[in-house]
Amino acid sequence: MSIKDKLLSSRRSTKVSLVACADFFCICVAMYLATLISNISIDSLDVLSILRLFWIPFFSVLVFYILGVYRSVVRYINFSAIYVILKAILTVFFINLFLRYIILEIDYLKFLFDLNNSPISILGWFVGLTTTTLLVIGSRLIANYILDENDHGNKVIIYGAGSSGIQLASALKVSKEIDPIAFVDKDRSLHGTYLAGIKILPPNKLEYLAKKNKISEVLIAIPSASKSTLRELLKEIEEYSVKVRILPGLADLASGRVLVSELKEVDFADLLGRSEVEAHQNLLDKNIKEKVVLVTGAGGSIGSEIARQASLNGPKSLILLDSNEYSLYEIKEELNQTANIDLFSVLADIKDEKRIFNICKAFEVDTIYHAAAYKHVPLVEENPFEGVKNNIFGTLSCVNAAMMSNVETFVLISTDKAVRPTNIMGASKRFAEMILQSLATDIENKSLTKMTMVRFGNVLGSSGSALPLFKRQIQDGGPVTVTDPEIIRYFMTIPEAATLVIQAGAMGDGGDLFLLDMGEPVKILELAKRLIKLSGYEVKDKDNPDGDIEIVFTGLRPGEKLYEELLIGDNVRQTQHKQIFQANEDFLDRKDMDNYLESLTDAVNDNDNEKLENILKASIHGFIPEKEIVDIIHTHNKN
Repeated sequence: MSIKDKLLSSRRSTKVSLVACADFFCICVAMYLATLISNISIDSLDVLSILRLFWIPFFSVLVFYILGVYRSVVRYINFSAIYVILKAILTVFFINLFLRYIILEIDYLKFLFDLNNSPISILGWFVGLTTTTLLVIGSRLIANYILDENDHGNKVIIYGAGSSGIQLASALKVSKEIDPIAFVDKDRSLHGTYLAGIKILPPNKLEYLAKKNKISEVLIAIPSASKSTLRELLKEIEEYSVKVRILPGLADLASGRVLVSELKEVDFADLLGRSEVEAHQNLLDKNIKEKVVLVTGAGGSIGSEIARQASLNGPKSLILLDSNEYSLYEIKEELNQTANIDLFSVLADIKDEKRIFNICKAFEVDTIYHAAAYKHVPLVEENPFEGVKNNIFGTLSCVNAAMMSNVETFVLISTDKAVRPTNIMGASKRFAEMILQSLATDIENKSLTKMTMVRFGNVLGSSGSALPLFKRQIQDGGPVTVTDPEIIRYFMTIPEAATLVIQAGAMGDGGDLFLLDMGEPVKILELAKRLIKLSGYEVKDKDNPDGDIEIVFTGLRPGEKLYEELLIGDNVRQTQHKQIFQANEDFLDRKDMDNYLESLTDAVNDNDNEKLENILKASIHGFIPEKEIVDIIHTHNKN
């Protein structure tokens, strides 16, 4: 073990003793210089004069200790520590003056403090003060340099020289895990100046800094930046292929959920830069405030977020329903920490109509958000009967239970894959929509339950989606797999989707189909490239064979489209919410629906692939499966 390692690993008391001895030596040197400035020699002084002169180092170390000089870690010395040292040195100096001019008449003090007879001149005292300051602080800076040599963390640039940037820089300097070498800011008045000892430079110096200093990361410390501003910053930075992390937004900082020193990885929402969802409190409250709310699929991506947001809008009670034990446990535990409401978790299969009915009756449910569904396209394509049972008959069971127990509002979470579907998942969701439309418009058996459907596209980070896979693939060193270079998708964040679902559900009168504004479509290939660059890597392709991570095209999966739609036809109108639209689409009447449901039941019970396909083709407008519908078990049996 080296001397440096031994020092760093020694006990705190040992380190304090060593620093105190160093300070004593430095002050002795300062006093010696003070005598030289005063044109005297130590050899010419008697013992009493030397005692009168050199009591000061002992006294100074004592004052340093009392004032907390030795509480600071030398290795991490900063301005605050230097300030404490200066305060301690000045305190010693003024105590000397006090003793010299105020209480000199006290007899027993004259022995040590008769400084009128001191050989040191006034000039000598000031030289001693200055020298002490330089030696004590200088010794610490030298020790800091030696102990910390070659021990710096990754070099980073902090984008944003505001208060958050300064706090972030201070936190990083203490941790030593990351070494901030420069601030970058667009404010021209700051360029060339220093904050916390770090120079502020304009954004056009980013490329120079990244190349010269081998920057590992850019840390964006602008919590007040809008999502569109953040998107532009990321576009500006991504061409340099450095990793980017972002300081959380002001809302998170203000709430205390995160600290200014906590950074998050760039996520897909940051890349899209979508503006905040407009929240109409009256719509958020309508079906939730003082209501008993039931969320099916509460352990899933959308269901759990609906539960979170519902818990914040004052429900009388919230029932979490899921068939997955662990997912249900997780969301229940999370909400127990944040929500001050009556909270119940119920294990149940949505296909069990009797149990769903009993739940609705027992809790006197007012509102149901039906988020439970099988939604992974390739999996449902291989297991079509299970997809139909869960997505169609599960929805039927829930809505029947809702009507029998006089639930006020039933909101179905649907998908853009229900529009002209090419796969079983999309077809099953479109059929579920039509069930609600048929029941809601049945004049002979008019239900008291208002049924609403909300249709939207992909949500960022949802379970089973491709985008979280990209992150894992990048972390593993690639390759990143994209199905087709031309594939595009509409995206929305999970919180956005949940907020709009709740508001759309509040606008329904019965049988309403709402569409959410998904913004501009995104090319998956471009999204993958941007994510690679903002993770600090270069895309490996024919133009850059020395790149880090390759993108591999695997071909469209079974039932997958190049693009998705939200609307069948053109019949759509604006609602009171600018991000929610209402559509009018053809559907089956109650009699035809009942006939198709009966036929579907037979097909499922018989595991009849051909019959299932024919029923779905006949009942769903625009359903053209890309391949023959065959359950994976039947495929295996054939082989």
